[in-house]
Amino acid sequence: MKITPAWRVCILGIILCTALTGCARTFDDRGGPHFMASLMIAGVAYLLAIRELLGERSTPRKFPWRMVAFGLLLSAFWHVEFLQLAPGPDDDIHRYVWDGRVQRLGFNPYVVVPNDPAFENFHTAETRTLNHPDLPSPYPPGAQLFFRAVTTFRESVFAMKAAFVVCDLLIVLLLLALLRRHHLGSQMVLAFAWNPLLAIEVAGSGHIDIVGALFLLISFVALTRRWRTVSVLALGLAIAVKFLPIVLLPLYWKRIRIRDAALAAITVGVLYLPFLVHGHIPIGSLGTYVQSFRFNDPLFLVLERVIDPKILAGFVVLVGFLVAIWMRRKSEDLTAGSFAWPMAVSLLCAPVVYPWYLLWLIPFILSVSTLPIAIWTISIIPTYYVWHLRILGRPWILPNWIMLLEYGSIALSAVVVTKHNLARRVSPQG
Repeated sequence: MKITPAWRVCILGIILCTALTGCARTFDDRGGPHFMASLMIAGVAYLLAIRELLGERSTPRKFPWRMVAFGLLLSAFWHVEFLQLAPGPDDDIHRYVWDGRVQRLGFNPYVVVPNDPAFENFHTAETRTLNHPDLPSPYPPGAQLFFRAVTTFRESVFAMKAAFVVCDLLIVLLLLALLRRHHLGSQMVLAFAWNPLLAIEVAGSGHIDIVGALFLLISFVALTRRWRTVSVLALGLAIAVKFLPIVLLPLYWKRIRIRDAALAAITVGVLYLPFLVHGHIPIGSLGTYVQSFRFNDPLFLVLERVIDPKILAGFVVLVGFLVAIWMRRKSEDLTAGSFAWPMAVSLLCAPVVYPWYLLWLIPFILSVSTLPIAIWTISIIPTYYVWHLRILGRPWILPNWIMLLEYGSIALSAVVVTKHNLARRVSPQG
């Protein structure tokens, strides 16, 4: 009996679910041999599923709704599984709870240093282990207000993770609406929902990036529907969560009005008002982050030998801007790829590239042009090995062979996609 594409996707989903269950059982040793083996199996299953989904986009009837529903149920299962796990003792989520807590106590997270003896009694059991306790918070005001909102209901890492999973679910619903409106086939929602990084970094560790990704997707959907005011407000909120999507500004050129752009700027400015320090916009430890933090940064590592890191950070933003300008001039059509690639290129040049940074890109994996990005979300998995090395008492240094594997996979996939596009252009069908 011939196995249909829909059945192949279901089988891959079951493999993915089984592998992620193995990851959940070894979550305490992220980067360890059992965790890595399970996660790599999940990654391969995900990429094979992407191949099936992209290969059938022109005939979405081969993927009935019940298959999509089954896939989303699988995703819900492993999200619940990871949601019940405790994050690492010094994962960023402990800082999120601390930032929300100090705001509720009437203090400014951009000023308060967590290990200051004056604030010793303000800690809880979950905030005492936060990372970099000698630095104030680096997170922009949108993220800070989200932390405060969640901790208003409950001050716990579980509540914070649950809020992130809700954002994950909202992205799924938005994607389903977007895909139906543009007749792209609802099965492509699994390209987002099945990505292993969502299980590890949203339901497992919990990272604020998924909130920014939600606002950015809202902006994209609103822009496709010409809801310009909603679009710029959502973009402003996304930038206020983390600054990465600022490189997408050229994509809004002539798609929004000047007053809309002013509204976005005012939105970000208003969010900063509660945190002003003597009338100045605070940046917390953001400068220290740019100057000193390094991880998975081969290009930045080479360039900073001849360029000051602060100047180089501006270059990272400029590169993303240029890609966005090229995308804007290339086509009048607004595509998911045009949103994904400027951010992806900026991240490729960034001083720090943690796996959860790629959460910004995953909602926009909807076409063959974004296949290298999909592969990046899997080729970055070996970087978790450093977490295992830290448990063994080894330095926090990413081996060069891992960076070669990670970025070599991206380069190879980009070449393949480019050849595929060129072949389509010269063929009669193309």
